[in-house]
Amino acid sequence: MRTRHRIQFPPLEAHQLAQDEAYFYVQEDGRKVRLRFHDYHDIYRRPGLYEQVFYDRLKCNSPQKVGEILQQTLEANHTRMTELRVLDLGAGNGIMGEVVKRFGVARLVGVDIIREARDAAYRDRPGIYDEYYVADFTQLADDLIHEIEGWQIDCLTSVAALGFGDIPPQAFFRALQFVEPGGWLAFNIKETFLDHADTSGFSRLIRELIFSEYVDIEHLERYRHRLSMEGLPLFYYALVGRKTKQIPPEFLWELGVAEQAAAWEL
Repeated sequence: MRTRHRIQFPPLEAHQLAQDEAYFYVQEDGRKVRLRFHDYHDIYRRPGLYEQVFYDRLKCNSPQKVGEILQQTLEANHTRMTELRVLDLGAGNGIMGEVVKRFGVARLVGVDIIREARDAAYRDRPGIYDEYYVADFTQLADDLIHEIEGWQIDCLTSVAALGFGDIPPQAFFRALQFVEPGGWLAFNIKETFLDHADTSGFSRLIRELIFSEYVDIEHLERYRHRLSMEGLPLFYYALVGRKTKQIPPEFLWELGVAEQAAAWEL
């Protein structure tokens, strides 16, 4: 049985914080501990807390939504899910991995920048991942690059992990480079990231990719990601596309979001 925590959301005035600054309280040993929504190190150390906050209380459904869209898109393109070798970027404690594993993918490799995420995935969902790397994708060692390349990745997934600084543009771009031409991409992003008023590096990267020669978009759908603390819907886009060919490092240079792009041997 999953551990149940005593959680409390803050007063209404705190709800005006940006999505990546929102916080909640958890009662532990007679004291009230304050945790930000993005304090993943501390949240993952507590079994079941992530699911209780985001899935039970805030009704997040993104892993299932993105997984179903990926499956439907593959079927429409006469491709079997069971043939995919998936890299799950920002894998966390394995919720998205559990979804694609249920669909029967051939291989599943997780990656996250924090060790607590991998520990939580192994603790809460043992056997989901064939391998799980703790790594910073903006500065990968050569031996790890070769090891990941050995998995022959033909699908990249990333859910509820993009665009808030958790995964910078360079890291997402590096993950894209592991996907073989003809492979698949399945991820979600906050709806404002497709707005030209958003000038952040990640937003520009996604918009340029969508309209580039390197990715064909197969499915783009606006949907309710989860609820806010006050019960209002937060909308995201789910995107499934196909990588048409390898993306040159200069692509990041042109966007002005990668100082190290020219030094990469991709």
